[in-house]
Amino acid sequence: MSNAEVNSESLERLESEVRTYSRSFPTVFKRAKGAKLYDEQDREFIDFLAGAGTLNYGHNNPKLKKALLDYMTDDGVTHGLDMWTAAKREFLETLEEVIFKPRGLDYKVQFCGPTGTNAIEAALRIVRNVTGRTNVISFTNAFHGVTLGALATTANSKFRHAAAVPTQGVSFMPYCGYMAGDSSSLEFLEKTLTDSSSGVDYPAAILLETVQGEGGINVASTKWLQGIAAICKKHGILLIVDDIQSGCGRTGSYFSFEEAGLKPDIVTTSKSLSGYGLPFAAVFMRRDLDQWKPGEYNGTFRGNNLAFVTSTAAMREYWTNDELAKDVQRKGKIVEHRFKQMARLCHDAGIADAEERGRGLMRGLDVIDGDLADRIVAGSFENGLIIETCGHSGQVVKCLCSLLITDDELNQGLDILEKVLKEELAKLA
Repeated sequence: MSNAEVNSESLERLESEVRTYSRSFPTVFKRAKGAKLYDEQDREFIDFLAGAGTLNYGHNNPKLKKALLDYMTDDGVTHGLDMWTAAKREFLETLEEVIFKPRGLDYKVQFCGPTGTNAIEAALRIVRNVTGRTNVISFTNAFHGVTLGALATTANSKFRHAAAVPTQGVSFMPYCGYMAGDSSSLEFLEKTLTDSSSGVDYPAAILLETVQGEGGINVASTKWLQGIAAICKKHGILLIVDDIQSGCGRTGSYFSFEEAGLKPDIVTTSKSLSGYGLPFAAVFMRRDLDQWKPGEYNGTFRGNNLAFVTSTAAMREYWTNDELAKDVQRKGKIVEHRFKQMARLCHDAGIADAEERGRGLMRGLDVIDGDLADRIVAGSFENGLIIETCGHSGQVVKCLCSLLITDDELNQGLDILEKVLKEELAKLA
């Protein structure tokens, strides 16, 4: 039995079988810095997972860590329910000045539970309460969380079946590219909304990801997003953009919908919102939609003061100018180029439909075969790279590296991935 197996015995014995990432990466991690993880044997791994998009600024970012340690050293409030604190005020004022105002946004902020699915649940309640309608439109391959309301808007049957009860209140429509062309799904949606015999109840809202993460790095075109926004405006339907994984700079701009010029009625955010991997989720809503009565949506962890501190530091450090946004787009081109080269290797090996897709540093390599993708992930781990898969059958190898990763680290990780891909394709041959 190896040292790694000995050290993991208690973990395997005590933790639920529901665990996933520890199966893909069977070692015990001890420390992390920047774009790298280290296990108890001091093996070094380049991290292309980054907390599933939660660590946009890397592990233990020193500037965010200093702000956090200073706050804790000064006995700053750690937990305050939804009471007002200095940390909350500083976060909200910075959010307004650095993020909202430069983008022409005027949102109220609701602090819900600590994770993304809580933000989705709150958004669904908001639109149903405000409009008096119950149905919500979601899309093929969508993933919005696994609590019951959010799960109803999630398309993947793997997650839906685990609910053990029927989900309700949601109608699914084809996402951009699911059918031929950008416009066909828009035409289908328009027809459905205007045909009293379509069988689809008139919706309170349309909920979408501009780039579907868990669904396979499916990218909605600007034309399609603008078409959805136009349909919402025409029919008095609220637009919710789920920016939980694709936001906070992941696609290049702070919000993933900026490129399309959208101003959603509601935005849900979490993951990298804290900047430091701390649990934190929020709903940004149009002011007139904030019709809650005090205490109607409750919870013990509504706003994390430690996360307020690190999020404020991240906004001030990285979003008062467009330097990081430009660098994310530049690094995204590096990954795009390398993934396209890898797709061509797949084509040469007979996998004709393999392709690269994504925006910014939210990138996917679709190798068509989920088993092949799993072998690539396993081989990458053995060679010092942490990377995961996504898509309806886990067939897409997904890059979600830190936005601050160095070019050398980025290329080193891509070199490992290409090496393993070549080895697996050679086995197929």
